[in-house]
Amino acid sequence: MLNVQTKVAVIGAGSMGMGIAQVAATAGHEVYLYDNNNEAVSAALKKIQHFLNRSASKGKITDQEAVAIFGRIYGIETLSSIVDSGLVIEAIIEKIDIKQKVFQEIESYVSEECILASNTSSLSITSLASGVQNPSRFIGLHFFNPAPLMKLVEVIPAVQTQEKITDRCLNLMEHWGKMPVIAKDTPGFIVNRVARPFYSESLRIYEEGIANPLTIDTAMKELGGFRMGPFELMDFIGHDINFKVTETVWKSFYHEARYKPSFAQKNLVAAGFLGRKSNKGFYDYTNDIPIEEQMELDNSKKQIVFDRVMSMLINEALDAAYWGIGKEEDIDIAMRYGVNYPKGLISWGKEIGLEKIKSNLNGLYQIYKEERYRPSPYLI
Repeated sequence: MLNVQTKVAVIGAGSMGMGIAQVAATAGHEVYLYDNNNEAVSAALKKIQHFLNRSASKGKITDQEAVAIFGRIYGIETLSSIVDSGLVIEAIIEKIDIKQKVFQEIESYVSEECILASNTSSLSITSLASGVQNPSRFIGLHFFNPAPLMKLVEVIPAVQTQEKITDRCLNLMEHWGKMPVIAKDTPGFIVNRVARPFYSESLRIYEEGIANPLTIDTAMKELGGFRMGPFELMDFIGHDINFKVTETVWKSFYHEARYKPSFAQKNLVAAGFLGRKSNKGFYDYTNDIPIEEQMELDNSKKQIVFDRVMSMLINEALDAAYWGIGKEEDIDIAMRYGVNYPKGLISWGKEIGLEKIKSNLNGLYQIYKEERYRPSPYLI
């Protein structure tokens, strides 16, 4: 049984790991934070303390609460110290062999009742579960960065996961103040699958020379209400990360045309133009010139861009519902709270009109004769 007395271990002290540790401690749990690099744990604890102190200074929590939350997080130097944990959440490098090796060691320390969870964003939960002795207690808990601020958690049962484990984790995530949704164990789960057209179709429009990044970004912000346009967002995320996720989903779906990576983005990665963190991506951040002044805005293309990207996004969301990746309401929740879309895509599609979406897609298919533009069976 998972409750506030359950001790939680978080493996990996990077940005995701320390965020998850803070969330668990805020919910009242004692938390063990481990990394094979002790300096990473020390750095993570300093960042958590800074974040809590800043929250207190803004009046979001009291000074006493900040001290109490931080006091529940213990940096540990040996993995064996997690022995009395009731839940272990792994948030390390996205390599299946390394994760499986770590889970095998974890399993040698914890009790049979301890739930094992991975925060992976791209690897198969079922494959990870197959590497442990008791896969029935294994599950995916995919948080979004920054974990203390982002509400969504994708709860992904493996084929082997016991139903009671899924139910316990759903209840726990609600107790932690999150909005959990159940996602089927398929590549990208809900969010990273459904969000692909926001990037890929925008890149396709750019590669065809129909519109430049500024025009595409402006169209999605002004007509759709998105907080950031796709090129701004890719620059913010980092092209190395965004390209890798796209490539992983594409390969995992046996080279499905809808997820095909972009050569333009691949070349940016090869050049080291990774976005904001390298001061150059689709936009230039080496000077104080606003991105709005770095290229010419073509207002005549905005509606064309918006209709095309939105049709692909809504089609992807409908396809996820059709194939049972998640319930319609869960898919809408996931996109609103996982990537801050202004509306749930399925309800947005119904608002626009599903016949119009199907017509837009059929029009694109007539032009390109490419499978990426086929309407979902949901629309047919």
